[in-house]
Amino acid sequence: MTRTLTPHQAATIKSTVPVLATHGLTITTQFYADVITSNPVLKNIFNNTHQATGHQARALAGALYAYAANISDLGVLSPAIELICHKHASLVIKPEMYDIVGTYLLKNMKLVLGDAATPEIMDAWGAAYWQLADIMIAKEKGLYEETGYWKEWQEFKIVGKEKESEEITSFYFEPVDEGLKVPKYRPGQYVSVRVFVEELDGGVWQARQYSLSDAPGKKYLRISVKKEAGVEVGEPKHVAEPGYLSNILHGKKNVGDVVQLTHPFGDFYYEEKEAGKDAPAVLISAGVGLTCLMSILKTLVEEHSSRPISWVHGARDNKTRAFKKQIDELARENKNLHSVAFSSSPASDEVQGTDYDVKGRIDLGKVDKEVLFTDNVTAQYFICGPTTFMVDTENKLKDLGVSSDRIKVELFGTGGVPRI
Repeated sequence: MTRTLTPHQAATIKSTVPVLATHGLTITTQFYADVITSNPVLKNIFNNTHQATGHQARALAGALYAYAANISDLGVLSPAIELICHKHASLVIKPEMYDIVGTYLLKNMKLVLGDAATPEIMDAWGAAYWQLADIMIAKEKGLYEETGYWKEWQEFKIVGKEKESEEITSFYFEPVDEGLKVPKYRPGQYVSVRVFVEELDGGVWQARQYSLSDAPGKKYLRISVKKEAGVEVGEPKHVAEPGYLSNILHGKKNVGDVVQLTHPFGDFYYEEKEAGKDAPAVLISAGVGLTCLMSILKTLVEEHSSRPISWVHGARDNKTRAFKKQIDELARENKNLHSVAFSSSPASDEVQGTDYDVKGRIDLGKVDKEVLFTDNVTAQYFICGPTTFMVDTENKLKDLGVSSDRIKVELFGTGGVPRI
């Protein structure tokens, strides 16, 4: 049963919004330092890069502010809660962890605010924390139950490693336990990949989420990972760099090696019943954002769907454009598939009309309306790429008359939801 706030407690939480705006980041930064020092086992759960860069503390501070500001209408936060619960499930977060987090969060709120943290305010925040925790625990329980037979980390062997571009490599995984079934996930979802990192504090587990990049129903799971330039595993600062774990996969993990995976999760996915069998699917991506959309595209093609499909992708040039040959081949074989390739910095030997279609970054104004389907009220839009690109593209589609309920945006990161 979800615990609830009294009207007076809700009003007290609302009154702390200005305080959180000023001191929220200090509270969450101190919280993470304290809880990890007192509970070293959490190093195996928290993202070391996000800890080193302060991203996780900023995300939690933003979440606390959003929660307090919307305490009287939590429905506004439903998309953010859904996203975070899927992330938690993919990291096998258990109910008892909420006790630890709650204890140390309230402790550090009191320490930072000092005399301003009156008994009334702390009582209200204690009730508010457990109201939200109960909601999330119940949601995560439901997600775990959906997996049926797979609730923990499982060992998977790398059975294939294939270079897709200058930056992106695909990894194919099959379960070490031959009795473990590979689930038929929803196209667009992700898995968490966990490896043991000896370079960190004498050795800790680290996990990251990566989109599944193939259609479900195979005997393997495939992810396609971008190697971030300028990051070398072993350098003193490499653990604080974006792409840290992806560099370990690229540089240290090969066919035959074993890693751990969780069951697929994620609230960004394609589902036919939401649209109808004839509704156009418009897939828009930039850079490595194409990975989750490849899963959707291959699903539609393999199901021999007759629905119109538009593939709009932006990359710097052909060397960095993953899956180009596959996309071109699929477009030749499927008359209902239209592909538009943007190149922001094409090489001098690349030919417009052959190697790419439009020079520059993605600009929906340069995509034919017949391909974008903005006049079709059933068309579904899926967007993935850098955060600014996704938000800008979503806003452009809305300007073109597309209703928000037909636009899905994949927002990775630690609860990174720009809308709140």
